[in-house]
Amino acid sequence: MAEEQDINQTAELMLALDAADGSAALAAAKELHYADLAAVYEDLNDEQRDFLLKTIGPELATDLIADLPENLIEGALDHFKPAQLRVLLTNLSDDDRVDVFQVVDKKDQARYFSLLGPRDQELTRNLLKYEEDTAGGRMTTRMGRLRVDMTVKQAIEALRRAEDDTETLARIFVIDEEGRLVGKTRLRDLAFNTWDTPIRDIMNEADEFILATADQEEAARQLAKYDIPLLPVVDEFHHLLGVLTYDDALEIVEEESTEDIEKLAAIAGEQTEMSYLNTSSTLHYKRRVVWLIGLAFVNIISGYVMFRFSSVLERAFVLSLFLPMVVAAGGNSGGQASTMVIRAMALGEISPGNILRIMIKEARAGLFLGLSLGITIAVFITLILPSMQPSTGAHFDFFHLAIAVSTALTVQVFSSTVLGAMLPLFARSIRLDPAVVSSPSLASIVDVTGMLIYFTIAAAILQLH
Repeated sequence: MAEEQDINQTAELMLALDAADGSAALAAAKELHYADLAAVYEDLNDEQRDFLLKTIGPELATDLIADLPENLIEGALDHFKPAQLRVLLTNLSDDDRVDVFQVVDKKDQARYFSLLGPRDQELTRNLLKYEEDTAGGRMTTRMGRLRVDMTVKQAIEALRRAEDDTETLARIFVIDEEGRLVGKTRLRDLAFNTWDTPIRDIMNEADEFILATADQEEAARQLAKYDIPLLPVVDEFHHLLGVLTYDDALEIVEEESTEDIEKLAAIAGEQTEMSYLNTSSTLHYKRRVVWLIGLAFVNIISGYVMFRFSSVLERAFVLSLFLPMVVAAGGNSGGQASTMVIRAMALGEISPGNILRIMIKEARAGLFLGLSLGITIAVFITLILPSMQPSTGAHFDFFHLAIAVSTALTVQVFSSTVLGAMLPLFARSIRLDPAVVSSPSLASIVDVTGMLIYFTIAAAILQLH
């Protein structure tokens, strides 16, 4: 029902924009969630975007700007006059303001700084010290914060005074006189205790926290692992700097998952926040063409291997029937192993010290998988293929063909499984993204190794040298 209402409001907004009806556009925009309003903005042309921003003004545009793709933010801000920009930038939450400052050029960044008050300037500069993909770069400072020497009454009064500067009270963090994190409490703990109760008596230990310099993916992993709504961010001296919220974790997971999926598909370059339909064909081309050309040259090696073994195919052309299957089986099994290891790495389930255990585990799995496939294909060649093809067309029978193909298939699946598990670990050891190295490289490598294994084993067993 709510979704249908959003669709109706979106349609009304589009009609109002087409008719350049400012009052109708403003009314429809007020009814839309800012995320839906941002999606509408992304689909508009430049003239409609200008009209919409002028119509809704800086107050309503605040959340819209924060939810726009990075490449649209600077253009949207250019629609506002300095006085309006001051309102918009001041209304932004500190983490959203930092996100905006991180995507604009240095000249505009300096101009926007001049529009902020002293407190917001200092806060924004402090947050900009951290890289965008770190916990410090994603945190917000709008949190509940109490001193350990307070009573419940003093704590409630302090929270009331900080109401406008607090984004969430799902957890309230306790600091000492030097600002170091010492504990956490909940609003219900304050409500259910007498006013003279010391905070130190009702707080719990803050045993989950993360350094501001830590990678954002590690922060998201901690939020999910410990099932907590807020994760405190501290510096190397344990001073409380800010918090990461659960919605931050969802955004981080979405970004990291998108990045991994694109890299697994051999898509290069920085990912764009624009929707698929609003991303230009030129950008799609640029992000795909490099890997495709590179892999095309790598796959020439596969052709060379086939060329080198052309005499084997000439003497036993029936082998060409099973070549695609052997090569594909290696790619499939290697891809499965690679995916499992990359997932375990992303979840923090394995470390460099586990390499031997991983190799043994995947080698065992690869052997069983290879034997299962090999036996299945051997049965097919021995019992079913003769009814489809009266003879092999060579000096060997179907039984020996079955042994050759099933042996090659077993070796190919076994080696590809081990290789698929080891490539991500090797990539991480040399500080490369496992997703980039594993999928594109693995597919090309197992194509080459599959042909080498297949033709070498077949030639040896069937005496085709």
